[in-house]
Amino acid sequence: MSDNGILPAVILGPDKPEYSVIWLHGLGADGHDFEPIAADLEFPNKSKTRFIFPHAPTQAVTINAGHVMPAWYDIIDISEYAQEDEQGIQGTEKKIANLIENEIQSGVSAKNIVLAGFSQGGAMALHTALRFSQSLAGILALSTYLPLSGSLAAERKDENLEIPIMMMHGDYDPVVPIKLAQISKQCLFELGWSVQWQTYPMEHNVCPEQIDDISKWFTRILV
Repeated sequence: MSDNGILPAVILGPDKPEYSVIWLHGLGADGHDFEPIAADLEFPNKSKTRFIFPHAPTQAVTINAGHVMPAWYDIIDISEYAQEDEQGIQGTEKKIANLIENEIQSGVSAKNIVLAGFSQGGAMALHTALRFSQSLAGILALSTYLPLSGSLAAERKDENLEIPIMMMHGDYDPVVPIKLAQISKQCLFELGWSVQWQTYPMEHNVCPEQIDDISKWFTRILV
């Protein structure tokens, strides 16, 4: 973390934005991973939007033979019944909440902030935004799943019961099985959220058609 307690990040866009998109990278990557996507997105209020791509701290990751790499939390396994790193997830939740609070303190309304993420970053976007104390603009969850789903009913905040959620996944994802994402989507439905769901003929990545769909989604929610 930086000296002011905020996660270090790649920051693009105006110094005084009306909108902010906080975009969390996947396991083993860093904030630069999705930086090029900001250039590819097209939506009316883009010139008024700040993109923040934070860097995860490094740690040993069990599923990758204990190798040290950028990670938002430890992953033991990726499956429906896998043991989860509750302490790590909750610790990172606080750091991401600090990023959101920092944007609010800078003058961006909470309702104009999107929390986005890919894979492990998408898991943290879902986990954090649904528990955040103010209503956000939306959650963009790419190639991911809902972590700690069993505690969500008790920990969710009413302020975000109407938050737009967009989940996107590859039909042939070998890293985060689409079944796990579908289970997560169903869990969110059962807890009362309306979830937009879109799949693409791809693996664990992002495709051009998806970029177009994200642009259209931003056009609807960043208004």
